Order: sequence, then C-alpha cells, then structure tokens
Amino acid sequence: MADASLNEHLTTLLHRPITQADRARAALHLLDWIGCAVAGAASEVGGVFQAHAARQPGGAARIIFGGQANARDAAFANGAFGNVLEMDDVHREAILHPGPVIMPAALALAVECGADGLALLDAILRGYEAEIRIGRAMGPAHYRHFHPTASCGPFGAAAAAASLLGLDDKATVWALGNAGTQAGGVWQCRAEPVMTKQLHTARAAVMGLEAAQLAALGLTGPRLILEGPFGVFAGLAPDARPERVLAEPEAPWMVHATSFKPWPACRHCHASIDAALALRGPEIDAIAAVEVASYGDAIAFCDNPSPTSVIQSKFSLQHAVAVALRDGPPPLEAFAPAGFTDPGLAALRQRVTIRRDPEISAAYPMRYGAAVTLTLKDGTRHRAEVPDALGDPENPLPQPRILGKARMLMASAKVAPDRIEAIIAATLALAEGAAPAALDALLP
Repeated sequence: MADASLNEHLTTLLHRPITQADRARAALHLLDWIGCAVAGAASEVGGVFQAHAARQPGGAARIIFGGQANARDAAFANGAFGNVLEMDDVHREAILHPGPVIMPAALALAVECGADGLALLDAILRGYEAEIRIGRAMGPAHYRHFHPTASCGPFGAAAAAASLLGLDDKATVWALGNAGTQAGGVWQCRAEPVMTKQLHTARAAVMGLEAAQLAALGLTGPRLILEGPFGVFAGLAPDARPERVLAEPEAPWMVHATSFKPWPACRHCHASIDAALALRGPEIDAIAAVEVASYGDAIAFCDNPSPTSVIQSKFSLQHAVAVALRDGPPPLEAFAPAGFTDPGLAALRQRVTIRRDPEISAAYPMRYGAAVTLTLKDGTRHRAEVPDALGDPENPLPQPRILGKARMLMASAKVAPDRIEAIIAATLALAEGAAPAALDALLP
C-alpha cells in the first residue's frame, strides 16, 4: 500500500487486535456517555430535540425521555444530549469529545441491526480510533475557528457504523471519505448564549451513520479526503500534522488515552479546579487575591469574570475556581443560575486574575495543567500546581468514581435508583456479549 491514502491506511489500522480489557474500557466510556446524556436530555435544550424527535417515524432504538425511532433519528436526538453539561469524555491532543458523537450512533445502529455487545464495543473502539487520530492531526489553527468534535466527529461515527454494518475496507474508505466531506462546525456558537453546540454533536453523529449506511449501498467516497488538494486538511486545517493520523500504530487503542471529566465545566477549567481544591482551608474573607496560571487555550476559552448564563459559567475559570475555593468539589448546581448569580461567588470572582504560564503552555495539548496561587490579607501565599487534570491517564479517575458519576447524573434527572443500577449492570455486561437492545430498553 505504498501509494495508499491516509484514509486507506487508517482503515487498515482499525483491524488491530481487540482484548477484553479494551472492551471493558469502551463499556466504561459508554456508561459515562449514558450518564451525561440522561442528565442532558432533562435540560431545556434536551426538550427541543425530544420535540423534534416526536415528529419523526417510530423504530427500534430508544430516544432518552422521548420514545423510540429508527437509528438515524435516535442518533440525532441522543447525539444532542451528551455534551449539554460539559461532562463528556475528552481527548487532550485532539481537543475533542468522542463520546457524545460515537455512542449515540453506535448504540442506535447496534439495536437496529440486532448486534451483540462485543460488536458494539468493538465498533466504539474503532470509532474512537478514527476520530481521535484524525483530530490530533488537525493542528492548532483549526481549533481557533472550528469545533473539533463537530469537524472530526463524523469520522468516528462513520468508523463505528462501518464496523457494525460489516463493511469491507473499500466501503469503509468510502464511508470515511463521505463523512469527512461534510466536516464543519464553526465556533461562533461559543461567542453567543445559544444551543448550537448540541446541534454540532447531533449532526456529527448522523453524518457518520448515514455515510456508512450509504457506503453499504454502494455510494463511493474520496480516498484522499484528508490530504487531497481539496480535502479536509487543505480546507480546514492550515497547520495540519498529517503524520499524526498514523503515528504510533502499535499504541493501545485511543480509548485508553481518552479522559473522564469529573466536574461539570469546560475541560480547560479542570486543572484549575483541582488546584483550587488542593488549596482549600483559609477563610474566604482572608483571601486578598487569587491567581490562576494556565495555558493559552484555557484563557482564550474561559477567561470570563462575570458569566451571565449557564454555558458562560461553565466556561469561566474565575467562576470554577471561586466555587472550588468556597464550596469544594463543584456540583451541577454550581453552574446553574443560583450559582453564577450568588453574590458571594461574584465577589470572589473579582479577586481572581488569569495569567498565561509559558511552561504550562509548552506542555499543552499533551498535558492540561494549571497552578493556583492564593495571597492572603496577611501577606501569606499558598500555591498548588496540577500538571494533569483529574481524569487524565496520568491522573486517572478510579472506576468507582466513574460509576458514581453516572449514578449522580442519572439521579439528577430523577431516574429511579433500581433502574440506574440496572443500566450500569447492563452496560458493563456488554463486554461479556450481552445484547445492546437490553441496555437500550432500560434507558429512561
């Protein structure tokens, strides 16, 4: 395959051996997405997508809090839910969230196809591999204007769907090519208090799913979709790093390098939250100033001392650090209106300054670090540095906490405790071959 395209080489790479440990990890990420999606479905934006789904024909796949639909419509609705609370999994170098795109497409198609649990988990592994490998090749300039989950997500959903549909290599290349030709998702939604970010993940899930379904029927697609003169890199990624697509072919499946998020805020805030938690102790009134040192993208996305909406509060380093210092581990409610309008937190936010740190910035995006320094009114200074946010591979979130997060999120949407435990058991049982349809039927 000396003259093979990146797309073709990547398709070949998806044939690597899969172990039970790989499948068990994929099941944890599926459970993590379910928790995020159930809680997200109970939100205002969730209601919009449920109303849209109610107008579509029925089918075999479950829409969370919204009846049943065909795989395409279920992937679209459920694809909107997983990113709402900003607690979805994340890959650092690719700077994207694979779960909210790949999981809804893969689960809905597995149910529609009657696939077993092993086939579903293998598809998830291949979806993460494709999306992350392409995402990490896109380069920093892409991230300035495009939402990588939206632009790279269709590749992940297509790879997962191609796996479930049993496409051969030629058809998988077509599916990836036609997924990539739809890539987009500009960041203007970041600058306005709107719901568009959920449309990004919903559309990415459907783009990939439909690309694979059409490839199964013979729709050809561009093999040079990445590196071609009119391809994704040329059009969307001026400083692309094509070599990152195929780099480290013997590395573990990319799902193992994907982080879990413990806090309901933008991932760029998490290391700062962790550092602030390490500094808790002094009375808030004794704090004269708080300095947050982080990397450039954390500041570009999350320097907001006066958030006025839920999404703005989740993208506010000042608010996240103030919550952690005053109240401890941030709950969902900290980013609700009662949280970001709290007078005490508003006053503390005004004492927080943000600084770009050269050393922390040099380690990014391979490491998401931060340091927080407290200066007390008596002149005493306390500093904590966190080189890797909690949930990253170097600072992993233990499995009991992953399960606890899923329980908490589903409970926040008023799912009954016995149903939550049944969902957890059914998800983990997929690694032993249990039917995805049984899990899907348990979703609220």
